[in-house]
Amino acid sequence: MSGRWARTMLSAYRFAGAAAYPLVGPYVAWRTSRGKEDRNRRRERYGVAGRPRPEGPVIWIHAASVGETLAVVPLVESILDYGVNIVLTTGTVTSAQVVDERLGDRIIHQYVPLDLKPAVSRFLDHWKPDLAIIAESEIWPMTILELGARHVPQVLVNGRLSDRSFMSWKKRANIAEALFENLAHVVAQSDVDGERFRALGARPVTVSGNLKVDTNPPPVDLRALGTLQRQIGDRPTWAAISTHDGEEVVAAEVHATLHRRHHGLLTIVVPRHPDRAEALAAQISGMGLKVARRSKGDRIGADTDILLGDTIGEMGLYLRLTEIAFVGRSLTSEGGQNPLEPAMLDTAVLAGRNVQNFREAYQRLLDSGGAKLVRDRDMLAGAVNFLLTNEVARHEMMAAGIATVEEMRGALARTLKSLEPYIQPLVVKARLKGANGR
Repeated sequence: MSGRWARTMLSAYRFAGAAAYPLVGPYVAWRTSRGKEDRNRRRERYGVAGRPRPEGPVIWIHAASVGETLAVVPLVESILDYGVNIVLTTGTVTSAQVVDERLGDRIIHQYVPLDLKPAVSRFLDHWKPDLAIIAESEIWPMTILELGARHVPQVLVNGRLSDRSFMSWKKRANIAEALFENLAHVVAQSDVDGERFRALGARPVTVSGNLKVDTNPPPVDLRALGTLQRQIGDRPTWAAISTHDGEEVVAAEVHATLHRRHHGLLTIVVPRHPDRAEALAAQISGMGLKVARRSKGDRIGADTDILLGDTIGEMGLYLRLTEIAFVGRSLTSEGGQNPLEPAMLDTAVLAGRNVQNFREAYQRLLDSGGAKLVRDRDMLAGAVNFLLTNEVARHEMMAAGIATVEEMRGALARTLKSLEPYIQPLVVKARLKGANGR
């Protein structure tokens, strides 16, 4: 398959859309899930702007969901200091809430347009971005091609390619090269990610580290924290956070195994998708365990076995209630979830072995002793039991986790340095426009 053929195919894709070309279709934004859209703002998905374009240069920054959004907040705040307008797009209602809480009206938030030519063109015609910054692994062919056709510089920051995504792109190497050549710069999370982007034709590529390390710990409502701490008292606790299907039952089974050894044990279960809470509460209650749901305001009584953290935006609360956290999507699902938040909040980190999406972070935590991987439910029960029993070992893990996070910081400064050649001309343009407008 020649490079010319790949470019011809991508050019045809620009007009025909993903349905006609299944090779690139999996990377298109048709995957928007039901229940994750704001009905009142659905038109934004088709590129219809909900706000007027501000005067002066505009930088478009895209972060798909909550994790990516939290990672780019410090970057957005740093760019705002330059005095340049920012349109920040996200793909879910939850991420939009995070944007509102963390950035307010300092930026313009829009839902990202579907990766279809009419939607993307309508979006770009209105906002006319001078620079596009895309976070992590959002590779959208139509958007990239349309930005390239308009000669808008595109920079991928905090870039990551999972094992599966890399192998998929390698099978279509010519298409990948024809697509990635539109990127002005790739700022990768790790050396492995950097080499993968280079292998697929991206140039230039630099390595920054993970922006998620440079974020602040998740916030907490101190009044709510105090209330729950009083209800829990001196009971031993552990948490299973960001869990996926099957891992909540594993956590409940671990609780059933350990609660006789550790009198008053409270297990905190925080599902990645709180909309599953109703079914999870019924399932865990069916195991003979008493569940208190945070979303219902249930009081944690002396006989409560499980606190079900079925709310959005309260991870900082749940992590401050314990010193031991199992991080999900690692036992019954693949890829893992971010271990850095629990590590920076003084928590010993446990996880299954399927943590490919956060390979470097886990490797650093494992090397320092801040995390431990478990093979299955029984090994998880053993690890939780050991940490509950051995205060010295638990505190050593907690201290190692915090130290590792501090050692990994610096990604934000390196990312800003890579972005400087693209941002500085816009700063000058904005200042000139401001001077001429006075």
